[in-house]
Amino acid sequence: MMARCWPHPLLSLFLLATWLLLVNDLGIGHWLLGGFLGWAIPQLTQAFWVRTPRVSRPLKLVGFLLMVVGDIAVANLQVARLILSPTRRLHPAFVEVPMELDDELALTILASVITLTPGTVSADLSDDRRTLLVHGLDVGDEAELAASIKSRYEAPLKEIFACSTT
Repeated sequence: MMARCWPHPLLSLFLLATWLLLVNDLGIGHWLLGGFLGWAIPQLTQAFWVRTPRVSRPLKLVGFLLMVVGDIAVANLQVARLILSPTRRLHPAFVEVPMELDDELALTILASVITLTPGTVSADLSDDRRTLLVHGLDVGDEAELAASIKSRYEAPLKEIFACSTT
């Protein structure tokens, strides 16, 4: 019952706080209007929300996030070295990476992590959601890049969200 009335309670509180900050007034009318907006907006947009998968391994999620932050730092240094090196020739390429993830949120996280890591960009997801097109700034071996993405990012996400494979 509570979930039907308040489908996203943290979003509702955030919307209320945002409204109060925007109007810069703490009058009762603004509290009521902000509360109404905090309730109505999640109600009206509920059909568009992605089903949030259950995190089955929260400690693995923390480890994954730390690994991604480390990968971003290392990739920044590698890209800087590639770009600043006067003799190095880049070998950009588009690589198709087969996907085993079937959850929309997990796929979104995977595509975002790939894009956040300097030197790679998620370019497209096939209509059947089975192939992710990734652009690499300097790709020596396409199969190695695909295998790296699958083992380093996709496999932990499957464990974290207990996603089924097909």
